[in-house]
Amino acid sequence: MIKKIILGVLALIVLLVAGFCVAVAMQPNELKVTRSAVIDAPPEKVFEQVNDFNKWAAWSPWEKLDPAMKKDFSGSPSGKGALYHWAGNDQVGEGRMTIAESHPSAHIKIDLEFIKPFAQKSVTDFTFKPDGDKTNVTWTMTAQNNFLSKAFGLMMDMDKMIGADFEKGLAQMKTVAEAK
Repeated sequence: MIKKIILGVLALIVLLVAGFCVAVAMQPNELKVTRSAVIDAPPEKVFEQVNDFNKWAAWSPWEKLDPAMKKDFSGSPSGKGALYHWAGNDQVGEGRMTIAESHPSAHIKIDLEFIKPFAQKSVTDFTFKPDGDKTNVTWTMTAQNNFLSKAFGLMMDMDKMIGADFEKGLAQMKTVAEAK
């Protein structure tokens, strides 16, 4: 009798684990988060806020999470080849960004590598489109989902979580770029 109960419990555990693995495997292979904002400033003024990593402190949603964060800027001062490395508390972790493409007032592509608390590479794109006297800026991050990130995504809505940071950053960028 006890042997049947133990076997039944083990079979249930195996089924639950198999079901979880199937659910994880069915998650998308790519994570994509996109947010946009209209900023009352010309594209060149908005573009310069992103193209120079030294200016990110004024608008980045993560800069204020760790005022003691260590930052290192190298490579080109701005534009293609500019590199930004940071190491901070548990909220910001450690990583680096490199501007891979910079097309003035139109598009910036950044290679983003998280080192801690988990290793992951992604691509971040900013596009700047004129809209009369204003600029429509779009911030997009794409990353490949491995098994672990797919499993994490089952429990946390990554689009909501990361998207909220993008919205905050775009609002702060709007304030900075619109300042006269």
